[in-house]
Amino acid sequence: MNRKATLLIVDDEVRGLEALVRILDDDFDVKTATNARDAEEILEREWVNIVLCDQRMPETTGVEFLTKVRQQWPDVVRMILSGYTDAEDIIQGVNEAGIYQYITKPWHPDSLLLTLKNAAHLFHLQRENELLNIELKRNPDVLEQKVSDKRKQLKQQHSSNDGIVRAKGSPMDKVCAKVNRVSPFDVTVLLSGESGTGKELCARALHYNSLRGDKPFVVENCAALPDELLESELFGYKRGAFTGAVEDRAGLFERADGGTIFLDEIGEVSPAFQVKLLRVLQEGEIRPLGCAQRRNVDVRIIAATNKDLEVEVRAGRFRQDLYYRLSTIAIHLPPLRDRKMDIPPIAHALLQSAMRSLNKQVEGFTDEALACMQAYDWPGNVRELQNEIQHMLVMSDEPLLGADLLSPRVLRAAPREDEAQLDMLSSLDGTLKERIESIEARILRESLIRHRWNKSQTARDLGLSRVGLRSKLERYGLEQTTQVEELHDEAGGSAASG
Repeated sequence: MNRKATLLIVDDEVRGLEALVRILDDDFDVKTATNARDAEEILEREWVNIVLCDQRMPETTGVEFLTKVRQQWPDVVRMILSGYTDAEDIIQGVNEAGIYQYITKPWHPDSLLLTLKNAAHLFHLQRENELLNIELKRNPDVLEQKVSDKRKQLKQQHSSNDGIVRAKGSPMDKVCAKVNRVSPFDVTVLLSGESGTGKELCARALHYNSLRGDKPFVVENCAALPDELLESELFGYKRGAFTGAVEDRAGLFERADGGTIFLDEIGEVSPAFQVKLLRVLQEGEIRPLGCAQRRNVDVRIIAATNKDLEVEVRAGRFRQDLYYRLSTIAIHLPPLRDRKMDIPPIAHALLQSAMRSLNKQVEGFTDEALACMQAYDWPGNVRELQNEIQHMLVMSDEPLLGADLLSPRVLRAAPREDEAQLDMLSSLDGTLKERIESIEARILRESLIRHRWNKSQTARDLGLSRVGLRSKLERYGLEQTTQVEELHDEAGGSAASG
C-alpha cells in the first residue's frame, strides 16, 4: 500500500483545526500547528508534502508564511485557506508564495479532500520530474527516445479518432468524421456541448491528427481564473510587472508555440478580456504583462463552451467579431442522453480505467446494470457516468457490478418489461389514483433492484407483508420468474414469514 502523504495544517482557530483533522486524517498523515513558529519546527524535522495554511493569523499572514516556506522548502506544495477572496490577495499569494490552490471558506469536505489529493499527486509528479531531469543529464538519448515513443503512443491513440469511444451507428460518428476532416487544416475550431460530453478529448484528437501533432498541446480553463490571473497565465509577464513578479515567466501561448492551445469554457471570459484574445487571433502576437514589446506566436486555437455563443452574442455578452474568429469550424457534441447506445462501450472503457487507478479487478457489469444505465439521462454526461462507475467498483463484493450498486437517482429511471404501461401511469394525465400507482410502481422496482430481486428483503424494507408485496408486483407486472430470483426468495423466505 502507498505511504500516505504528509499534510501540515496551520490555523490559529482550534475548532477549525480539529474539523480539518477529522475529515482528512484517514487519507493523510496530518500534522498541525496553531502558529507559524511551530509550523516551521515541524517542517525542519518532518518530511512534509503539503502545507495548508489559514490566511489570517495573529503574528503573520498565510502568504508571508508560505513565501518563507517557498524559500526554505521549495518542493512543498503550498495552499491557502481563507474566508476572503480579494483578487489582489490571490495574485500576491500565487506570485510571491507560489500558491498551488486558494481555497475559500466555507469549504466543502469532498471538494477539499479532492483538491488535497490532487496536491499530493502534484508532489509525486514533481519528484518524478526531478528523476527525469537527472536521467536527462546522464543519458539524454534514452530520455529523448522515451518522449518520442510517448508522442507516438498519443498520436496512435487519437489516430482516426480511436480515442473517442462510441458504438456502431452512434451520433458521434458524424462528429468524429468532421474532426477527422478538419484536423489537418490550420483553422480555429469551436467545440460546443454540455459539460462532460468529451470536448477536451475531441480537442486532443484535432491536435494529434494535425501537422502540429508532435508539438505542445496546452489546456487552460478560462472559467477558473479572474481576468488578472488569466492574462498572466496566458500571456506571461516580465520581472517587476507587479508585486511578487520576481522573475520572467512565459505564458501558455509562448509555451504552446508551434502547437495547439485549448481554451476551455471560453464563454466565461469577460468582455474586456475578449478584446485581448481577439488581438491574438487577428495579429498572431501577444504582449506579456510589463513588457513594451509584442511577441509573435504560432499557435492553433481550439475553444470550447457549454453555452450557446450565438445567444450570448445577441445578448451583448460575447463579442460578435471574436465569435466569428473562433468558429471558423464549429463542432457540436451531443449529450449522452441523445446517444444511449454509447453508454455500454463507454462504461466498459471507464471501468477499465477505474480498475487500473483503484487497483481493483472485476469481470464487468450485469446486463441489468447496463440496462439501468441506458435508461438514465446522465445530466452530468460522461463525467457523471465515470463517478458512478468508480462508486460501484469501490462498493462491489462480487465479480460482476450489479444494478443494486447504482445510486437511487439512476435506479429510479430503470427500465421495465412493460415500459409503455409505466410511461402511461407516470404521465401527468389520469386520475389521482393512477398517478399515485405510477409512483408506487417505480418505488417497488427500485427497491427490488437494490435488494437483487429478493422479495423477502424488499417486503421488510417497504414495511409490507409478503402477500401484500406479491399482490402489488402482480398488479404492476413486476414479477420475475428467473431461477436466480426464486433462489433469492427462498433464501429470505423464513425471515419474512416470521
